[in-house]
Amino acid sequence: MTEPVAATPVLTEDIGAVRIITLNRPHRRNAIDIPLRLALADRLETAMADTTVRAIVLTGAGSGFCAGGDISTMRRMDESEARPRAQAAQRVVRAIWQGGTPVIAAVEGSAFGAGVSLALACDRVVAAEDAVFSTAFTGVGLAGDMGIFASLPARVGPAKARQLMLLPTRLSGTEAAMLGLADVVVPSGTALECAVADAERIAAAPPLAIAALKSLLARWPGDPLAVLEREVDAQVRLFDTEDFAEGVSAFHEKRTPAFRGK
Repeated sequence: MTEPVAATPVLTEDIGAVRIITLNRPHRRNAIDIPLRLALADRLETAMADTTVRAIVLTGAGSGFCAGGDISTMRRMDESEARPRAQAAQRVVRAIWQGGTPVIAAVEGSAFGAGVSLALACDRVVAAEDAVFSTAFTGVGLAGDMGIFASLPARVGPAKARQLMLLPTRLSGTEAAMLGLADVVVPSGTALECAVADAERIAAAPPLAIAALKSLLARWPGDPLAVLEREVDAQVRLFDTEDFAEGVSAFHEKRTPAFRGK
């Protein structure tokens, strides 16, 4: 009997200003094949370009987040075939890192290999307590991609990142949070609900300021004096916005500000 195949590899749903993007290959534990990575990049780029979307939640259909690259589609290949495949995966991470809209990963079940990379590429990781994280790349003779050599050291430090890559270990959501791989651990089955709640809080924040915040943090680490100049540039732009004026007025009027991204 053949396995069921999802007609659409990536689903989207809007809850107010929050867009939920769901990896939709539950029959393969949401493993990343070429159609999924292309569709995911498209959905992320579209969401980033949509000014009505203030926050994005990335999750997986079924019982798992993402089992990594789809090994059933892998075989030995030369550079002419391997490079476009790898670049398609990196396009997903570029969309997350270069876009101004925050992305929250809601992790239930397994996040292996590229699944870990995808979660760590996000601005916030909400993990179920019984989720399972593992780098796992070396198990199939690969080193790792989708930004893990930037995101993992930034989260856990270079020494711990080296050990997690050299000696892949299965970590529960609770253990992942203790190390810094996840930002918060929640009861099993509630990761999406909690991630959406976080996204709704972010969606209520001033989007121009949030975009500037993402841009500044994306360039860390760097020359601290250069950081001072970039901070000035960002603040100068934000001082001349309607959102800033609204925030000041709301403070004085003791009310909740209504930010419009202008």
